[in-house]
Amino acid sequence: MFCFNCGTEIQLDRRATRQDSCPRCMSYVRCCRNCRFYDPGAHNQCREPQSSWVKDKESANFCDYFEPSSEKPVGNTRKADAMQKLNELFKKRD
Repeated sequence: MFCFNCGTEIQLDRRATRQDSCPRCMSYVRCCRNCRFYDPGAHNQCREPQSSWVKDKESANFCDYFEPSSEKPVGNTRKADAMQKLNELFKKRD
């Protein structure tokens, strides 16, 4: 799966839990934005009709229908890449 926030590939050898986070940006792994059912245009922003409403789509949750998305996000990676380049620019040199 890929992190919704920075696009980093995340490999887990088990099922994602609420405590799991992206090693690059520390965003939650088990959240709506990383789920294959997430769809901003759908009712409740979810294509799973039996799921409950989740207010914060980027926060960890207990949804029983969570399935990791295998698609790499295209929207937010530009921001994360820009932040990484900025951090590298101001990184202390030895």
